[in-house]
Amino acid sequence: MSDIETLFAGLGLSAQKAAETASNKKLSANLQKVLAEAGVTAAVDKSIGMLYYDLASIVTPAALDHLPFIAHAIRDGKLKSKDQLSAAIKFAADVPKGASIGGKAFDEACGVGVEVTPEQIKATITKILDSRAMDLEEKRYGVVSQLLGVARQELRWANGVLVKEELDKQVLARIGPKDERDDPKAKKKKEQEAKAAAKPEEKSAKAAPAAENTPAKVSEAGNSFAFAFEGELAKLHRPGGNKQIKEELMVEHLKRTGGRVVTRFPPEPNGFLHIGHAKAINVNFGYAKAHGGITYLRYDDTNPEAEEKKYFDSILEMVRWLGFEPYAVTYSSDHFQRLYDLAVDLVRRDKAYVCHCTAEQIYEDRGGKEKGSRKECIHRNRPVSESLAEFRKMKEGRYGEGEAILRMKMNMQDGNPQFWDLVAYRVMYTPHYRTGDEWCIYPTYDYTHCLCDSFEDITHSLCTTEFQQSRASYYWLVDALEIYKPVQWEYGRLNVTHSIMSKRRLAKLVKDGHVKGWDDPRMFTLVGVRRRGFTPEAINAFVRDLGVTKADSVIPVERLENYVRDHLNEVAPRLMVVLDPLKVTLTNVGEDEEHVLTVANKPRDEGMGTHTVPFTRTVYIDGSDFKEVDDDANFYRLAVGKTVGLLNVVHPIRATGVVKDASGKVVEVHAVLDKEAKKPKTYIHWVAESKKHDSPVKIEVRKYSNLFHHEDPYDEKVVPGGWITDVNANSLEVVTGFAEVGVKAAKVEDRVQFVRVGYFCVDADSSVAAGKYVFNSTVGLKEDTSKKQADQK
Repeated sequence: MSDIETLFAGLGLSAQKAAETASNKKLSANLQKVLAEAGVTAAVDKSIGMLYYDLASIVTPAALDHLPFIAHAIRDGKLKSKDQLSAAIKFAADVPKGASIGGKAFDEACGVGVEVTPEQIKATITKILDSRAMDLEEKRYGVVSQLLGVARQELRWANGVLVKEELDKQVLARIGPKDERDDPKAKKKKEQEAKAAAKPEEKSAKAAPAAENTPAKVSEAGNSFAFAFEGELAKLHRPGGNKQIKEELMVEHLKRTGGRVVTRFPPEPNGFLHIGHAKAINVNFGYAKAHGGITYLRYDDTNPEAEEKKYFDSILEMVRWLGFEPYAVTYSSDHFQRLYDLAVDLVRRDKAYVCHCTAEQIYEDRGGKEKGSRKECIHRNRPVSESLAEFRKMKEGRYGEGEAILRMKMNMQDGNPQFWDLVAYRVMYTPHYRTGDEWCIYPTYDYTHCLCDSFEDITHSLCTTEFQQSRASYYWLVDALEIYKPVQWEYGRLNVTHSIMSKRRLAKLVKDGHVKGWDDPRMFTLVGVRRRGFTPEAINAFVRDLGVTKADSVIPVERLENYVRDHLNEVAPRLMVVLDPLKVTLTNVGEDEEHVLTVANKPRDEGMGTHTVPFTRTVYIDGSDFKEVDDDANFYRLAVGKTVGLLNVVHPIRATGVVKDASGKVVEVHAVLDKEAKKPKTYIHWVAESKKHDSPVKIEVRKYSNLFHHEDPYDEKVVPGGWITDVNANSLEVVTGFAEVGVKAAKVEDRVQFVRVGYFCVDADSSVAAGKYVFNSTVGLKEDTSKKQADQK
């Protein structure tokens, strides 16, 4: 072991970890500097040594100048926990270059000298558990990790071990020790035992068991806020923790908000939301709700050319469908006058100017195609009074579109393109959906977004990583105007395989007729998946279980379908439907003989109720459940000379012969109700013919498969012709089936299980009052791996 490795091992690192650290040039250099500043030459207490190691590991470039000070604070016992260290690094990163660090502000920000007593820990835990008593009673140990996150926020500077011990102690006292309700393996075992004990007919009707990567109860996962206290979200600042350019800005902000979390979901009303937006909705609304805060739904309506009423209406409807209610619905256009006034203020501060360059000239000034050197606009240094006059002319409609823009005076030499004098206002002679022709200039997203966040006192401006470069310009603008500055934080986008999320490309699919509209069930728009039969609970559970990280994710569509399948298995009533009807005549049943059978809406769940179906001489089975010649040892359904059970019917039937058409196709099976037969190995579904009950009910069924053949339609290696050539022309199959009379109780958007087939949803094209039923296939009873393999060919 080298001297450096020995020194590192003296901090409490294992020999292997010490060697790895020594071989990491950047980390090793940082750690050696930390130890030199702290005067460490020999082994130290592990709790202190690991803080030195953590400092070297997580120190940010912005805080590096103050690394010696932080190292001394650890050595002197001022910083005793990783939370305090993280706070110190953040504080140091916010200190202006050349300014000193330390003093009262540092101590307060990092909890220096704060001692949290066991009594305070106990009282705080009691308060938290009292406020979440119902959650704890219902979800038991499943909610403890969430409660621990709340406790650690409330007791930020307390000893983490003591906090956890006190929480565990009080939880145990309230709900007792863990039992089978808290043990997933025990739950699974119990379900398997129940399945083994189930009657054969119930086994046949039951859907596939829950997939391994989904929780036992999707509805519980869809209502859990544990994700807000885990991973990256657990690291977010508390309200009041973001430094302002002027201290009084935070003081006034906290007076207005009361210190609560405030978030917003800010969609552009120029299209329909998709599955990726479901993550954004859950992150923004979920994070605020988990912390007792509020969330605005704010329409970023600054581009009147693309905005329509249907988009505004659909966005709010989808937010509510997912189970969230905005604290208020706001619009960027609410602030048009204020935004304009601030733009004038920005010009007066000499931080904005009116530019008359063409788009091509601006592109060249920014480096052009060759990404060469950048140069400032020729109008950049015009007198402030001149820009004010020109901006007033823009507002008065004295310039045509493209003849003048207002640009922010940022830094053309900065390496971040979001500092290259971004456009703040442009001329547009398009009436606005809400303000009509009151304005002929409109603010851009880059100018509007951060200011509206400030106006609404947003504490956490949560957005996807595509806006990471925009964070610096976001902060620049609010500081330039000296108004309250929220914190922008980015997380990874959500995508699923076999789909696209681009609004422009989704619009092309609609326009070119590849799909029937934005709500086509093959589209992963929220209106599309709703029409297909996906449940909001399943979508929320899927999104929340994925967690929130910085990395963009592409999740197999089958994983989302597993959540949908498992939730529908919990909540969907069962119906018998045959999609390839084959007539069976029971020759030993009288022509006028008719029985009414009571059928469970869901086997083994009395709470779901029952309904009745007729049973007569003539029934219809699915064509796949019959073989004229039994030449397959593994075929246990109906064949001439063989018996099979009919679900919910006491006696099995035995086929005795067939009737064929001119082509030799079997069009009818003759059979008998066999009262002497042994209990059959297999039960199949059926639908009876009964004029008295208007049975069977003819229905249209739309069977869907993946809209794109390949997992990634953008992958040029497997789709050399471009994404549009990957569209699956056979992704929709329409068939006519026979349903039992229980279908008459179904309403539009009702979701049901077609026994032994899959899950389906009543489509809006149905006319229930007229007895016309159209069903969309949602998911099968189990994942169709053969379909997935076929799609790859």
